[in-house]
Amino acid sequence: MWILLIALFLWGCGASPARYDGIAGALARGDAPKTTSVLVTRGGQVEYERYFAGATPETLHDTRSATKSLTALAVGIAIERHALPGLDAPAFTYLADLAPFTHDEPGKAAITIEDLLTMSSALDCNDDDEASPGNEEKMYPKQAWARWAVDLPVRADYQRDASGRGPWHYCTAGVFLLGQIVQRAAHQPIDRFMAEHLFAPLGITRWEFSKSPTGEIMTGGGLRLRTRDLAALARLVLAHGRAGEAQVVPAAFVDAAVTVQREAMPEQHYGYLFWTRAYQTPCGAQTGWFMGGNGGNAVVMFPALDAAVVVTRTNYNMRGMHQQTTHLIEDAILPMLACGR
Repeated sequence: MWILLIALFLWGCGASPARYDGIAGALARGDAPKTTSVLVTRGGQVEYERYFAGATPETLHDTRSATKSLTALAVGIAIERHALPGLDAPAFTYLADLAPFTHDEPGKAAITIEDLLTMSSALDCNDDDEASPGNEEKMYPKQAWARWAVDLPVRADYQRDASGRGPWHYCTAGVFLLGQIVQRAAHQPIDRFMAEHLFAPLGITRWEFSKSPTGEIMTGGGLRLRTRDLAALARLVLAHGRAGEAQVVPAAFVDAAVTVQREAMPEQHYGYLFWTRAYQTPCGAQTGWFMGGNGGNAVVMFPALDAAVVVTRTNYNMRGMHQQTTHLIEDAILPMLACGR
């Protein structure tokens, strides 16, 4: 009797079915250090949920850039609500209150909403290059991040290809500007806009946005959410923007967001602030679309499996952090989802 009660207690706390025991083994070996939670859902049902390193279901996790993808969803909602006319709208038109801009030239005026969504704008902004004028680390010491971002120079060698887009460069400043654009277009602070139109329909009631010293809401990362709420957002994407009876984000926009828009780097490509890659399993590769962030954070959606995996970690700025999470998913999670193990 006591054994049964203990087993039921552990199940209620999120202990894994035996077939997911590989997760605990991997973490015990140190394969994915500083993991704070793992949650696996399929068909909208939780198959595995565990918390580590003192985290609980109520912990708000800083998944860093994983939450860039939510800014894309906010843009889709703003277009549906006619606050923005479309993806080809000139981005800097909505930032006119900050004019005049330094480096105010045709290349800047030609930047569109879609350019910022696909990390392919003319802004001289590359977070992977410490020398880049727009590297995100140069933004954080500033008092007013929007002022710094709109004044960035444009690339002298910028050219659009046959698809109409420029080269891909990872640019947090551009995603921050998207949040500033939506709040100006919608005449509502971006945190309130997202709370009302994205979080509330999913029953998400707790969050924490990062802010600049002057109170600007950071939409380029650092939004803290519960693991279960990250899973709910993943489910929203798998359901083509629908939650219950509500179409929260237009289906066409969600489908475009998880369609390859730019080649980004070896083995990974980019949609509208969503990444994609092929995850390897013993029974073949599975395409996953994911929100990824510093520390090894990942919220991965597998459309063919109607499944999602949330991994939160705090292994910030460490070499191999993303590869560790990928291996955890490929070795200890996907074989159970994709191969029927």
